[in-house]
Amino acid sequence: MTNITFDDNLITGNDTIDAQHEELIHRIQQFVTACESGDSKIKAIKMLDYLDEYTNFHFQEEEQLQREVSYPELARHQEKHEEFKKSIRELYDFLNENEGPNEQFTEQVKVNVVDWLFHHIKTFDRSVAEYIHLNDNPDRL
Repeated sequence: MTNITFDDNLITGNDTIDAQHEELIHRIQQFVTACESGDSKIKAIKMLDYLDEYTNFHFQEEEQLQREVSYPELARHQEKHEEFKKSIRELYDFLNENEGPNEQFTEQVKVNVVDWLFHHIKTFDRSVAEYIHLNDNPDRL
């Protein structure tokens, strides 16, 4: 799999969100590296726990920020977060039912975690950051 890094294409313009995305992507990279190197099932589960824990923290923070600014698309954003959480649960299920990470698992991670997250940041999260920026700068409307 290609190198998974936080770059300028993922910047939303909100420092808090961007810092959390950078950490989240770092954790995803570590998880993918562990899976690709054929690490044990136990290590893969521990790395998934590490990713899952930060994902939940980040989503709570993001949703709280949206509540604070009365973001009109909060419910839709929460639905998207639930989609991601479901994908994480499916990864746990896969690991529990198999010997450990394999090529099929790594492909699932690429599509349901990496690709999903990058698309989510570039669309949904960027919209939140733009809304906050416009709210904070009403003279720019």
